[in-house]
Amino acid sequence: MHEHYSPAQIEAAAQQQWEKNQVFQAVEDASKPKYYACSMLPYPSGKLHMGHVRNYTINDMLARQLRMRGFNVLMPMGWDAFGLPAENAAIAYKKSPAEWTYANIADMKSQMQPLGLAFDWSREIATCDPDYYKWNQWFFLKMLETGVAYKKTQIVNWDPVDQTVLANEQVVDGRGWRSGAVVEKREIPGYYFGITQYADELLDDIDQLEGWPDMVRAMQRNWIGKSEGVRFAFDHDVKDADGAPINDGKLWVFTTRADTIMGVTFCAIAAEHPLATRAAELNPALLPFIDECKHGGTTEAELATQDKKGVSTGLFVTHPLTGAQLEVWIGNYVLMGYGDGAVMAVPGHDERDFAFAHKYGLPIKQVVAVDGETYSADNWAEWYGDKVRGVMINSGKYDSLGYKAAVDAVAADLASKDAGEKKTTWRLRDWGISRQRYWGTPIPIIHCPCCGDVPVPYEDLPVVLPTDCIPDGSGNPLKHREDFLNVACPKCGEAAQRETDTMDTFVDSSWYFMRYCDPKNGEAMVGEGTKYWMGAGSDGASGMDQYIGGIEHAVLHLLYARFWTKAMRDAGLIKFGEPFKNLFTQGMLLRDCYYREVEGGKKRWFYPSEVDVQHDDKGRPVSAIAKEDGQPVVMGGIEKMSKSKNNVVEPKDIIEQYGADTARLFTMFAGPPDQSAAWSDSGVEGAYRYLRRLWAFGFKHAETIRTAGPLPTELAKTDAALRFEIHSTLKQIDADFERLQYNTVVSGVMKLLNALEAYKGDNAAVLRESFGILLRAIYPAAPHIAHQLWRELGYGDEIADASWPTPAADALTQDEIKLMVQVNGKLRGEVLVAKDAPKDTIEAAALALEGVQKFLEGAPKKIIIVPGRLVNIVA
Repeated sequence: MHEHYSPAQIEAAAQQQWEKNQVFQAVEDASKPKYYACSMLPYPSGKLHMGHVRNYTINDMLARQLRMRGFNVLMPMGWDAFGLPAENAAIAYKKSPAEWTYANIADMKSQMQPLGLAFDWSREIATCDPDYYKWNQWFFLKMLETGVAYKKTQIVNWDPVDQTVLANEQVVDGRGWRSGAVVEKREIPGYYFGITQYADELLDDIDQLEGWPDMVRAMQRNWIGKSEGVRFAFDHDVKDADGAPINDGKLWVFTTRADTIMGVTFCAIAAEHPLATRAAELNPALLPFIDECKHGGTTEAELATQDKKGVSTGLFVTHPLTGAQLEVWIGNYVLMGYGDGAVMAVPGHDERDFAFAHKYGLPIKQVVAVDGETYSADNWAEWYGDKVRGVMINSGKYDSLGYKAAVDAVAADLASKDAGEKKTTWRLRDWGISRQRYWGTPIPIIHCPCCGDVPVPYEDLPVVLPTDCIPDGSGNPLKHREDFLNVACPKCGEAAQRETDTMDTFVDSSWYFMRYCDPKNGEAMVGEGTKYWMGAGSDGASGMDQYIGGIEHAVLHLLYARFWTKAMRDAGLIKFGEPFKNLFTQGMLLRDCYYREVEGGKKRWFYPSEVDVQHDDKGRPVSAIAKEDGQPVVMGGIEKMSKSKNNVVEPKDIIEQYGADTARLFTMFAGPPDQSAAWSDSGVEGAYRYLRRLWAFGFKHAETIRTAGPLPTELAKTDAALRFEIHSTLKQIDADFERLQYNTVVSGVMKLLNALEAYKGDNAAVLRESFGILLRAIYPAAPHIAHQLWRELGYGDEIADASWPTPAADALTQDEIKLMVQVNGKLRGEVLVAKDAPKDTIEAAALALEGVQKFLEGAPKKIIIVPGRLVNIVA
């Protein structure tokens, strides 16, 4: 055994043995309880940073400790490998997305492996592999057969120069991110998954997800967005060019606030609404604004932040209850794809309508009053939208009614006029999966002039994506790839063409965790492995036991995965409807960032190593200068580690200097895993010093530990005190592991070493037991050093196969207890007394302490004893 701690040598040896013995390869074993723990698979961007290390070490600690507790554990890893970034890189570097992607996979894997993560690499998948995406295509065809998948037209962002559809994030100030061309809204055909068919179940089953964070469950509920309200129509006499009433002479709207119907002062419609089209035919001056709206956002999130604009159409509709004529406006905040593409505007009680009415001088009418509140049409107040406390006013027969009674009464009156009815609507929309891009799963459809859209036969799957295309930004290269495009129709044999759209990459990530269970199964999408790993666990419930990932995926990825699981269940592939029993959302790793404003309003970001920071007399940073020129830079605060801000720390740099165990230990100790934590160079050095102390202790006591015999039945006080400290700390570590609070687990193992270093006894058996507990407790966080010390000190060959230690009842039984002693609430010492010592004995021992005497003047006013914990003396 070497005297000095050598991380490089120790970690290489441990990993070599793990690889040789395939220690982490998971095999189905009915004799053990199974546990499936999985981190969200990464996009292969090419570089790891210490934020990744933190994320994967959380999973690794969980998996290693559960294995020692007797579970059969699966912890796989793969790559979310399709997507737009690879196409952008292909354009920039003039290489195929496939070449770029696979090179990045190799690079990131080579950066992961030195960390010693307990991944079962035999199950590795890449979603761009035809063996994987074959099953995307297979299940798409199954859903097409059942009507869950279907085709319809969709409104998209179209770049007329690049001749391609753009994602919302690629539209910058109404222009294409690459070409700069003004983006158009176009309706083109595309394929959809009918996720709304599962809306009720997706919403109801959220209540079952007790192992999910409350915040994520709330976000899912809000996104699904079940709303109960009233759908009704405003009559109108607007006719089309042929003299027929548009939409049968009705403008339909949906509202959850039918109680405010008497406060409607105008209606707003989307730019694509048939009434807007007709208004522009009658008044061409409206066309520029309509065109501007069509170049705007297509999502609610975008509309919420953009400036609200509108124009009057000059058209009017009739209020269904009052008969009043209401002006119709075109508003850029109304989406045609949501509801009926029209809203009733109640500016008196809707903040958006209130601002719009003020901007354009439209009437504002109060129809809700709240006791004790004063209404002003000049300034918006939060209570204006309060439906709980309010009662109707200025509403005729509905005056004095509360919200529910008013809604019921209005709905009944509308129904009696055949003008509306109560209705439930959803914020959730069907999932459009068609992407007019190259690097994705080909949609398995063939377009035949004679037969129409023909599904690719199952036996012809996969439809393989050519991997040597190099996009140039001028649209989807598949449209010009004749060996892919041209094909015989499977029905009639005539010349036909393949669909060139590819699937949304959320499809790839909606079920990959099931494929890990059967990664080599070429005959079925899921098989026996999925039944085992996703089947019922020790808690009796089915699904993955623990899923770990970022809060940024709390809505779409998780919602799509839930939908996909339910669709697979209904297709008879699996027997459960929820994919993840427990969800853990880890916090981010943060670091200081620095920048300067440069030409064009952009920022130049500096690496922290390129900056000198000045501090005040209390050590607080006050300013910074660039080392290159001595000129000031802006301190941007601490932000999430990001390559774009030059504030990442690469694990290879830490591993080269301190070793992988230090990197792992620091990221776990930095803070609670579910909260963000700041990077600290001194914290890294502290973790390294601790591991050096651990190694030094093992080296110093190696011979004693190796040759120790069994524990004696009788122990000296110092030996019993050490055992109590070790086992009571182990009990707390166990509780922290259960809560996934790994920062306090690491704090606990630090206490264990402190207790061992403070031990003044010479009982070899106690020393061996205590150090063995420490090694197993620290193994999940720092596995390499624990593995090597375990072997060197004769505990066994492979610590991964050792049993997790159990707090011993006899060790936790004390004849004497230690009590903290305070004077006026401040710690002044400690006393050791018999566990059943009477009150006067404890008081006398506490008062005799030198540290207490210094702060007493005469007899104390009161002495408070908290049994088993402390003595507080009030002077």
